[in-house]
Amino acid sequence: MTHRQAMELVEQHGGAAMQFVGQLTSLLVVGEEGWPLEPDGLPSTKLEHARQLHDKGESIQIVSESEWLKLLGMEPPERKTHQLYTPAMLCQLLSVSVHEIRRWERAGLIKPVKKVYRLPYFDFEEVASARRLCQLAAAGVRADQIAASLERLHTLLPNVVRPVAQLEVLARGANGLAFRDESGLIETTGQRLFDFDPPIADSDDDDGPSTIPIRPAPTNDPADRQQWSAEDWFYEGCRLMESNEIASAVEALRLAVINEFQNPQYHFHLADALYRQKKPDAAIERYHVAVELDHDFLEAWTQLGCVLSEVGDQAGAKAAFQIALDRHPDYPEAHFHLAGVLEQLGQPDEAAEHWRKYLEFDQRGPWAEIARERLLGELE
Repeated sequence: MTHRQAMELVEQHGGAAMQFVGQLTSLLVVGEEGWPLEPDGLPSTKLEHARQLHDKGESIQIVSESEWLKLLGMEPPERKTHQLYTPAMLCQLLSVSVHEIRRWERAGLIKPVKKVYRLPYFDFEEVASARRLCQLAAAGVRADQIAASLERLHTLLPNVVRPVAQLEVLARGANGLAFRDESGLIETTGQRLFDFDPPIADSDDDDGPSTIPIRPAPTNDPADRQQWSAEDWFYEGCRLMESNEIASAVEALRLAVINEFQNPQYHFHLADALYRQKKPDAAIERYHVAVELDHDFLEAWTQLGCVLSEVGDQAGAKAAFQIALDRHPDYPEAHFHLAGVLEQLGQPDEAAEHWRKYLEFDQRGPWAEIARERLLGELE
Protein backbone atom coordinates (compact mmCIF):
# COMPACT_ATOMS: atom_id res chain seq x y z
CA MET A 1 0.00 0.00 0.00
CA THR A 2 1.00 3.62 -0.29
CA HIS A 3 2.08 5.73 2.68
CA ARG A 4 -1.21 7.64 2.42
CA GLN A 5 -3.24 4.41 2.61
CA ALA A 6 -1.21 3.29 5.62
CA MET A 7 -1.82 6.63 7.37
CA GLU A 8 -5.55 6.34 6.70
CA LEU A 9 -5.56 2.86 8.27
CA VAL A 10 -3.84 4.21 11.36
CA GLU A 11 -6.47 6.92 11.74
CA GLN A 12 -9.33 4.48 11.10
CA HIS A 13 -8.07 2.40 14.03
CA GLY A 14 -7.88 5.35 16.41
CA GLY A 15 -4.22 6.25 16.03
CA ALA A 16 -2.41 9.34 14.84
CA ALA A 17 -0.11 9.01 11.82
CA MET A 18 3.14 10.97 12.04
CA GLN A 19 5.46 12.12 9.27
CA PHE A 20 8.56 11.91 11.48
CA VAL A 21 9.76 9.81 14.40
CA GLY A 22 9.68 11.65 17.73
CA GLN A 23 9.04 11.19 21.42
CA LEU A 24 5.30 10.86 20.77
CA THR A 25 5.84 7.97 18.37
CA SER A 26 4.71 4.67 19.87
CA LEU A 27 5.06 2.44 16.79
CA LEU A 28 7.33 2.49 13.72
CA VAL A 29 6.25 0.23 10.85
CA VAL A 30 9.01 -0.95 8.51
CA GLY A 31 7.85 -1.72 4.97
CA GLU A 32 8.87 -5.01 3.38
CA GLU A 33 9.59 -4.00 -0.21
CA GLY A 34 13.36 -4.15 0.06
CA TRP A 35 15.46 -3.19 3.05
CA PRO A 36 15.16 0.18 4.85
CA LEU A 37 18.36 1.61 3.44
CA GLU A 38 18.85 5.18 2.23
CA PRO A 39 20.28 5.94 -1.26
CA ASP A 40 23.76 6.19 0.30
CA GLY A 41 23.44 2.66 1.72
CA LEU A 42 23.00 3.76 5.34
CA PRO A 43 20.07 2.53 7.44
CA SER A 44 16.88 4.58 7.32
CA THR A 45 17.11 7.76 9.38
CA LYS A 46 13.69 7.05 10.89
CA LEU A 47 14.85 3.60 11.95
CA GLU A 48 18.05 4.97 13.46
CA HIS A 49 16.10 7.67 15.33
CA ALA A 50 13.67 5.07 16.65
CA ARG A 51 16.56 2.96 17.92
CA GLN A 52 18.08 5.97 19.68
CA LEU A 53 14.77 6.75 21.40
CA HIS A 54 14.38 3.09 22.40
CA ASP A 55 17.90 3.08 23.87
CA LYS A 56 16.98 6.18 25.92
CA GLY A 57 14.04 4.31 27.47
CA GLU A 58 11.23 5.63 25.31
CA SER A 59 8.38 3.13 24.78
CA ILE A 60 8.65 2.90 20.99
CA GLN A 61 8.02 -0.38 19.20
CA ILE A 62 9.47 -1.34 15.80
CA VAL A 63 7.45 -3.86 13.77
CA SER A 64 7.43 -5.16 10.22
CA GLU A 65 4.60 -4.48 7.80
CA SER A 66 3.28 -8.04 8.17
CA GLU A 67 3.33 -7.80 11.97
CA TRP A 68 1.45 -4.50 11.79
CA LEU A 69 -1.23 -5.95 9.52
CA LYS A 70 -1.67 -8.83 11.96
CA LEU A 71 -2.11 -6.36 14.82
CA LEU A 72 -4.89 -4.73 12.82
CA GLY A 73 -6.41 -8.13 12.01
CA MET A 74 -6.17 -7.30 8.32
CA GLU A 75 -3.82 -9.84 6.79
CA PRO A 76 -5.78 -11.96 4.30
CA PRO A 77 -5.77 -15.57 5.54
CA GLU A 78 -4.79 -16.92 2.12
CA ARG A 79 -1.73 -14.67 1.86
CA LYS A 80 0.01 -15.77 5.02
CA THR A 81 3.62 -14.77 5.51
CA HIS A 82 5.21 -16.65 2.64
CA GLN A 83 3.03 -16.06 -0.41
CA LEU A 84 4.97 -17.07 -3.50
CA TYR A 85 5.21 -15.27 -6.82
CA THR A 86 6.12 -16.27 -10.36
CA PRO A 87 8.64 -14.18 -12.34
CA ALA A 88 5.85 -12.53 -14.33
CA MET A 89 4.00 -11.50 -11.16
CA LEU A 90 7.19 -10.05 -9.66
CA CYS A 91 7.87 -8.24 -12.92
CA GLN A 92 4.59 -6.35 -12.41
CA LEU A 93 4.97 -5.80 -8.66
CA LEU A 94 8.57 -4.60 -8.62
CA SER A 95 8.99 -3.07 -12.10
CA VAL A 96 11.83 -5.49 -12.79
CA SER A 97 12.02 -7.27 -16.15
CA VAL A 98 11.54 -11.02 -16.30
CA HIS A 99 14.97 -11.22 -17.95
CA GLU A 100 16.53 -9.54 -14.89
CA ILE A 101 14.79 -11.95 -12.53
CA ARG A 102 16.04 -14.90 -14.57
CA ARG A 103 19.55 -13.45 -14.54
CA TRP A 104 19.45 -13.10 -10.75
CA GLU A 105 18.30 -16.71 -10.49
CA ARG A 106 21.08 -17.99 -12.76
CA ALA A 107 23.63 -16.04 -10.73
CA GLY A 108 22.35 -17.41 -7.42
CA LEU A 109 21.30 -13.97 -6.16
CA ILE A 110 17.77 -15.30 -5.64
CA LYS A 111 16.64 -18.87 -5.18
CA PRO A 112 13.20 -20.24 -6.05
CA VAL A 113 11.29 -21.67 -3.12
CA LYS A 114 9.88 -24.32 -5.43
CA LYS A 115 9.54 -25.19 -9.12
CA VAL A 116 6.46 -26.57 -10.85
CA TYR A 117 7.27 -27.95 -14.31
CA ARG A 118 10.27 -25.59 -14.68
CA LEU A 119 8.22 -22.62 -13.40
CA PRO A 120 10.04 -21.00 -10.45
CA TYR A 121 8.18 -19.50 -7.50
CA PHE A 122 9.96 -16.88 -5.39
CA ASP A 123 9.51 -15.30 -2.02
CA PHE A 124 8.56 -11.63 -2.57
CA GLU A 125 10.81 -10.28 0.18
CA GLU A 126 13.89 -12.04 -1.21
CA VAL A 127 13.43 -10.63 -4.71
CA ALA A 128 12.58 -7.16 -3.37
CA SER A 129 15.75 -7.34 -1.28
CA ALA A 130 17.81 -8.31 -4.34
CA ARG A 131 16.37 -5.40 -6.29
CA ARG A 132 17.27 -2.95 -3.50
CA LEU A 133 20.80 -4.29 -3.18
CA CYS A 134 21.27 -4.08 -6.96
CA GLN A 135 20.02 -0.48 -6.96
CA LEU A 136 22.53 0.46 -4.27
CA ALA A 137 25.38 -1.32 -6.05
CA ALA A 138 24.48 0.33 -9.36
CA ALA A 139 24.47 3.73 -7.59
CA GLY A 140 28.08 3.17 -6.53
CA VAL A 141 27.55 2.30 -2.86
CA ARG A 142 30.47 0.13 -1.72
CA ALA A 143 29.75 -3.46 -0.77
CA ASP A 144 31.39 -3.06 2.64
CA GLN A 145 29.10 -0.08 3.40
CA ILE A 146 26.01 -2.15 2.51
CA ALA A 147 27.32 -5.04 4.62
CA ALA A 148 27.88 -2.74 7.60
CA SER A 149 24.36 -1.33 7.25
CA LEU A 150 22.83 -4.81 7.09
CA GLU A 151 24.73 -5.71 10.24
CA ARG A 152 23.23 -2.67 11.99
CA LEU A 153 19.76 -3.60 10.75
CA HIS A 154 20.19 -7.11 12.13
CA THR A 155 19.79 -5.84 15.70
CA LEU A 156 16.35 -4.45 14.82
CA LEU A 157 15.19 -6.76 12.04
CA PRO A 158 16.44 -10.30 12.69
CA ASN A 159 15.57 -11.68 9.25
CA VAL A 160 18.61 -10.21 7.55
CA VAL A 161 20.54 -13.44 6.93
CA ARG A 162 19.56 -13.93 3.30
CA PRO A 163 20.43 -10.37 2.17
CA VAL A 164 23.94 -10.88 3.57
CA ALA A 165 24.22 -14.05 1.49
CA GLN A 166 22.84 -12.16 -1.52
CA LEU A 167 25.40 -9.42 -1.02
CA GLU A 168 28.21 -11.98 -1.24
CA VAL A 169 27.32 -12.70 -4.86
CA LEU A 170 26.55 -9.13 -5.83
CA ALA A 171 30.03 -7.94 -6.72
CA ARG A 172 29.33 -6.02 -9.92
CA GLY A 173 31.89 -5.07 -12.52
CA ALA A 174 31.90 -3.95 -16.11
CA ASN A 175 31.27 -7.52 -17.20
CA GLY A 176 28.50 -8.29 -14.72
CA LEU A 177 28.54 -10.53 -11.69
CA ALA A 178 31.75 -11.93 -10.29
CA PHE A 179 32.50 -15.41 -9.03
CA ARG A 180 34.34 -16.81 -6.03
CA ASP A 181 37.53 -18.85 -6.25
CA GLU A 182 39.92 -20.06 -3.56
CA SER A 183 41.33 -16.55 -3.08
CA GLY A 184 38.05 -14.61 -2.93
CA LEU A 185 35.86 -12.68 -5.34
CA ILE A 186 37.06 -12.00 -8.87
CA GLU A 187 35.53 -10.40 -11.97
CA THR A 188 35.50 -12.28 -15.24
CA THR A 189 38.26 -9.87 -16.36
CA GLY A 190 40.51 -11.17 -13.57
CA GLN A 191 40.14 -8.04 -11.41
CA ARG A 192 40.05 -8.87 -7.68
CA LEU A 193 37.14 -7.39 -5.70
CA PHE A 194 36.40 -6.48 -2.09
CA ASP A 195 35.66 -9.69 -0.21
CA PHE A 196 33.78 -10.53 2.95
CA ASP A 197 34.46 -13.00 5.74
CA PRO A 198 34.84 -16.59 4.53
CA PRO A 199 31.43 -17.99 3.55
CA ILE A 200 29.60 -20.36 5.83
CA ALA A 201 29.80 -23.86 4.45
CA ASP A 202 26.64 -25.28 2.88
CA SER A 203 24.70 -27.72 5.01
CA ASP A 204 21.53 -29.74 4.82
CA ASP A 205 19.73 -26.83 6.52
CA ASP A 206 18.67 -24.62 3.60
CA ASP A 207 17.59 -21.75 5.84
CA GLY A 208 21.07 -20.47 6.57
CA PRO A 209 23.27 -18.27 4.41
CA SER A 210 25.18 -19.88 1.60
CA THR A 211 27.61 -18.75 -1.04
CA ILE A 212 26.47 -20.03 -4.41
CA PRO A 213 29.31 -20.46 -6.92
CA ILE A 214 28.83 -18.21 -9.93
CA ARG A 215 29.82 -19.61 -13.27
CA PRO A 216 32.63 -17.55 -14.82
CA ALA A 217 32.08 -16.43 -18.40
CA PRO A 218 34.11 -18.33 -21.01
CA THR A 219 36.97 -16.50 -22.65
CA ASN A 220 36.26 -14.51 -25.81
CA ASP A 221 39.41 -15.71 -27.56
CA PRO A 222 38.28 -16.79 -31.09
CA ALA A 223 40.40 -19.93 -30.88
CA ASP A 224 38.80 -20.93 -27.59
CA ARG A 225 35.31 -20.31 -28.97
CA GLN A 226 35.82 -23.29 -31.25
CA GLN A 227 35.76 -25.42 -28.09
CA TRP A 228 32.67 -23.82 -26.53
CA SER A 229 29.95 -26.17 -25.40
CA ALA A 230 26.21 -25.69 -25.86
CA GLU A 231 26.08 -24.39 -22.30
CA ASP A 232 28.82 -21.85 -23.03
CA TRP A 233 26.86 -20.53 -26.01
CA PHE A 234 23.66 -20.47 -23.94
CA TYR A 235 25.21 -18.35 -21.20
CA GLU A 236 26.78 -16.08 -23.82
CA GLY A 237 23.36 -15.67 -25.45
CA CYS A 238 21.81 -14.78 -22.09
CA ARG A 239 24.59 -12.28 -21.40
CA LEU A 240 24.08 -10.64 -24.78
CA MET A 241 20.33 -10.47 -24.17
CA GLU A 242 20.96 -8.70 -20.88
CA SER A 243 23.22 -6.24 -22.71
CA ASN A 244 20.44 -5.68 -25.27
CA GLU A 245 22.62 -7.05 -28.08
CA ILE A 246 19.69 -8.99 -29.45
CA ALA A 247 21.00 -9.95 -32.89
CA SER A 248 24.21 -11.37 -31.40
CA ALA A 249 22.18 -13.11 -28.70
CA VAL A 250 20.07 -14.84 -31.35
CA GLU A 251 23.20 -16.16 -33.07
CA ALA A 252 24.73 -17.39 -29.80
CA LEU A 253 21.50 -19.14 -28.79
CA ARG A 254 21.24 -20.73 -32.26
CA LEU A 255 24.71 -22.20 -31.71
CA ALA A 256 23.56 -23.54 -28.34
CA VAL A 257 20.59 -25.20 -30.09
CA ILE A 258 22.83 -26.62 -32.84
CA ASN A 259 25.09 -28.20 -30.22
CA GLU A 260 22.24 -29.53 -28.06
CA PHE A 261 18.98 -29.57 -29.98
CA GLN A 262 17.07 -31.59 -27.38
CA ASN A 263 17.34 -28.93 -24.67
CA PRO A 264 13.95 -27.15 -24.46
CA GLN A 265 15.39 -24.32 -22.33
CA TYR A 266 17.67 -23.26 -25.20
CA HIS A 267 14.73 -23.11 -27.63
CA PHE A 268 12.69 -21.14 -25.09
CA HIS A 269 15.36 -18.45 -24.69
CA LEU A 270 15.94 -18.36 -28.45
CA ALA A 271 12.19 -17.76 -28.86
CA ASP A 272 12.37 -14.89 -26.37
CA ALA A 273 15.29 -13.38 -28.30
CA LEU A 274 13.50 -13.73 -31.63
CA TYR A 275 10.42 -12.05 -30.17
CA ARG A 276 12.55 -9.15 -28.95
CA GLN A 277 14.00 -9.02 -32.47
CA LYS A 278 10.42 -8.37 -33.65
CA LYS A 279 10.11 -11.76 -35.33
CA PRO A 280 6.95 -13.16 -33.71
CA ASP A 281 6.40 -15.93 -36.26
CA ALA A 282 9.93 -17.27 -35.70
CA ALA A 283 9.42 -16.99 -31.94
CA ILE A 284 6.15 -18.94 -32.14
CA GLU A 285 7.92 -21.75 -33.99
CA ARG A 286 10.65 -21.97 -31.32
CA TYR A 287 8.10 -21.96 -28.49
CA HIS A 288 6.41 -24.84 -30.28
CA VAL A 289 9.71 -26.73 -30.39
CA ALA A 290 10.22 -26.09 -26.66
CA VAL A 291 6.83 -27.55 -25.72
CA GLU A 292 7.28 -30.45 -28.14
CA LEU A 293 10.50 -31.35 -26.34
CA ASP A 294 8.91 -30.78 -22.91
CA HIS A 295 5.13 -30.91 -22.98
CA ASP A 296 5.01 -29.68 -19.36
CA PHE A 297 7.05 -26.49 -19.97
CA LEU A 298 4.58 -24.04 -18.40
CA GLU A 299 6.35 -20.78 -19.22
CA ALA A 300 6.79 -21.83 -22.84
CA TRP A 301 3.05 -22.57 -23.16
CA THR A 302 2.22 -19.20 -21.63
CA GLN A 303 4.67 -17.25 -23.78
CA LEU A 304 3.35 -19.08 -26.83
CA GLY A 305 -0.19 -18.08 -25.90
CA CYS A 306 0.79 -14.44 -25.42
CA VAL A 307 2.52 -14.17 -28.79
CA LEU A 308 -0.32 -16.01 -30.58
CA SER A 309 -2.77 -13.56 -29.04
CA GLU A 310 -0.60 -10.65 -30.14
CA VAL A 311 -0.62 -11.82 -33.78
CA GLY A 312 -4.41 -12.28 -33.69
CA ASP A 313 -4.72 -16.03 -33.19
CA GLN A 314 -6.99 -15.91 -30.13
CA ALA A 315 -8.17 -19.51 -30.56
CA GLY A 316 -4.58 -20.77 -30.58
CA ALA A 317 -3.74 -18.59 -27.58
CA LYS A 318 -6.74 -19.96 -25.66
CA ALA A 319 -5.61 -23.52 -26.37
CA ALA A 320 -2.05 -22.78 -25.17
CA PHE A 321 -3.23 -21.24 -21.88
CA GLN A 322 -5.64 -24.10 -21.28
CA ILE A 323 -2.85 -26.66 -21.78
CA ALA A 324 -0.77 -24.80 -19.19
CA LEU A 325 -3.69 -24.88 -16.75
CA ASP A 326 -4.30 -28.57 -17.42
CA ARG A 327 -0.81 -29.19 -16.09
CA HIS A 328 -0.85 -26.63 -13.28
CA PRO A 329 -4.39 -25.45 -12.36
CA ASP A 330 -2.99 -22.90 -9.88
CA TYR A 331 -0.78 -21.11 -12.43
CA PRO A 332 -1.69 -17.42 -11.82
CA GLU A 333 -0.67 -15.72 -15.05
CA ALA A 334 -2.20 -18.44 -17.21
CA HIS A 335 -5.54 -17.56 -15.59
CA PHE A 336 -4.86 -13.86 -16.15
CA HIS A 337 -3.97 -14.17 -19.82
CA LEU A 338 -6.71 -16.70 -20.56
CA ALA A 339 -9.27 -14.30 -19.06
CA GLY A 340 -8.09 -11.58 -21.44
CA VAL A 341 -8.32 -13.89 -24.46
CA LEU A 342 -11.81 -15.09 -23.46
CA GLU A 343 -12.99 -11.48 -23.32
CA GLN A 344 -11.66 -10.91 -26.84
CA LEU A 345 -13.50 -14.05 -27.97
CA GLY A 346 -16.76 -12.65 -26.56
CA GLN A 347 -16.97 -15.04 -23.59
CA PRO A 348 -17.25 -12.67 -20.58
CA ASP A 349 -18.73 -15.19 -18.15
CA GLU A 350 -15.88 -17.64 -18.69
CA ALA A 351 -13.39 -14.75 -18.49
CA ALA A 352 -14.81 -13.66 -15.12
CA GLU A 353 -14.09 -17.11 -13.65
CA HIS A 354 -10.41 -16.73 -14.51
CA TRP A 355 -10.22 -13.10 -13.31
CA ARG A 356 -11.56 -14.29 -9.95
CA LYS A 357 -9.15 -17.22 -9.89
CA TYR A 358 -6.20 -14.90 -10.52
CA LEU A 359 -7.23 -12.73 -7.57
CA GLU A 360 -6.89 -15.76 -5.30
CA PHE A 361 -3.13 -15.56 -5.89
CA ASP A 362 -2.53 -11.81 -6.16
CA GLN A 363 -4.37 -9.03 -4.34
CA ARG A 364 -1.88 -6.15 -4.59
CA GLY A 365 -0.19 -5.91 -7.99
CA PRO A 366 -1.11 -4.04 -11.19
CA TRP A 367 -2.56 -7.22 -12.68
CA ALA A 368 -4.82 -7.57 -9.63
CA GLU A 369 -6.12 -4.06 -10.29
CA ILE A 370 -6.84 -4.98 -13.91
CA ALA A 371 -8.68 -8.14 -12.82
CA ARG A 372 -10.82 -6.17 -10.36
CA GLU A 373 -11.61 -3.53 -12.99
CA ARG A 374 -12.67 -6.22 -15.47
CA LEU A 375 -14.93 -7.87 -12.90
CA LEU A 376 -16.51 -4.52 -11.97
CA GLY A 377 -17.05 -3.85 -15.66
CA GLU A 378 -18.90 -7.15 -16.02
CA LEU A 379 -21.16 -6.26 -13.06
CA GLU A 380 -22.02 -2.91 -14.63
